[in-house]
Amino acid sequence: MIITLETRTADSVRTYFEKANRPEIKQVLPQKAKTVEEALADYEETLLPNATSFGQTVYVDGKYVGDVWCYCIDMDDEPNCMLSFCIFELEYWSKGIATSAVNMFIKNVCERYNVKTIGAFTFAHNNASIRVLEKNGFVVIEEFEEDGVLSKYLQYEC
Repeated sequence: MIITLETRTADSVRTYFEKANRPEIKQVLPQKAKTVEEALADYEETLLPNATSFGQTVYVDGKYVGDVWCYCIDMDDEPNCMLSFCIFELEYWSKGIATSAVNMFIKNVCERYNVKTIGAFTFAHNNASIRVLEKNGFVVIEEFEEDGVLSKYLQYEC
């Protein structure tokens, strides 16, 4: 199994939006964009010179299966950003793909942006995402409740 990270395109954003809006995904990953147009506008912002987000697509043996991205890139006093990832093809869950993709991506982000830390939020019931993050060196910093949902904040030191 060959896992690669590729450049995002408008077509991949459309595919991601469609796939990530399935109920199985939405219960573990809230979606910021409510329409494909909003998702495309967010993507267009990542192409600007001073963009504060960066993402890549995840491919397995040439098939597009998900995305990994960082957002809120802050280069001020303590350079940091936030991480999100989603393998939207369910048949690829629990195969180590997200773990490998996140590993490749955070190395790239630490080097590319020279951030000191990368944070990640996840629902406390999303054990698979927590495992992916912990396998990649993220540690739980805090648990909190927001809108009645228990969540966790994890952090990685570059």
